[in-house]
Amino acid sequence: MISAIKETKRDRIFLACNYIFLAIAFVVVAYPVIYIFSASFSKPSYVSSGEMWLWPKGFTLEGYQRVFRDTQIWVGYGNTILYTVVGTLVNLAVTIPAAYALSRKDFVGRNFFMAVFMVTMFFGGGLVPTYLLVKNLGLVNSMWALILPGATSIWNLIVCRTFFQSSIPKEIQEAAEIDGCSNFRLFFQIVLPLSSSILAVMALFFGVAHWNNYFSAMIYLNDDAKYPLQLVLRQILVLQEMSAESGALNSATATALNNKAEVAALVKYAVIIVSTLPVIIVYPFLQRYFVQGVMIGSVKG
Repeated sequence: MISAIKETKRDRIFLACNYIFLAIAFVVVAYPVIYIFSASFSKPSYVSSGEMWLWPKGFTLEGYQRVFRDTQIWVGYGNTILYTVVGTLVNLAVTIPAAYALSRKDFVGRNFFMAVFMVTMFFGGGLVPTYLLVKNLGLVNSMWALILPGATSIWNLIVCRTFFQSSIPKEIQEAAEIDGCSNFRLFFQIVLPLSSSILAVMALFFGVAHWNNYFSAMIYLNDDAKYPLQLVLRQILVLQEMSAESGALNSATATALNNKAEVAALVKYAVIIVSTLPVIIVYPFLQRYFVQGVMIGSVKG
């Protein structure tokens, strides 16, 4: 029977230092999240005075009531879900086949195409030329203006290519060719089922990017009915802050101004929770694939 390896004094000190470091890192990461969540349910006076520093104090739903009172919120939710689902599907449909083709050693010119793709990581046309291109294509004020210009990410393409190179054995391709399998059948019936981890990772990367995107919508959309959630919440927050600032001009009392500023701060915390909660809910279901896919696609190669 093999005896257990005894830990030396240095091992115990090293382990204790690791636990201390992890505890500090957890506090640094968790405290802002807990604070924002608690502040969204607390009375603004307690938050602004610093009396609320961890748990909710003076429980109130006023911030969420003001946020969800606007029907545009629900329209924004629907638009964001549509943009995220369609955009992620487009991203996967472009990125995964391209990455697989570039991972094949028998693909003629793959190094040239990879070099051309990588140039775009360092050089871009800029906002004005991009807007003119989107306008000339007739995509302004449409969903596709938010999806097609970013149909793929070169960094994600490289990660997927590395995954295919390191995780899909060349022998599978050779065996499939011997059995008369075409390249399309090999990709759809053999490669994709073996690539669930990288698919989940890419879906998470692209999905979060679409969910948090508001700048493209602010540039290309001019119809309120097409605004995504992030842009709608930004407008609500800006209006609340403007309302608080205008109080100094329309009211002679400092109390009214303070009340408006406190409500604006309360709305801000509620907006943060509303916009991030769906991503927080989805992430645990993809965490297992996320860790596996990122490690394979980034470390090996």
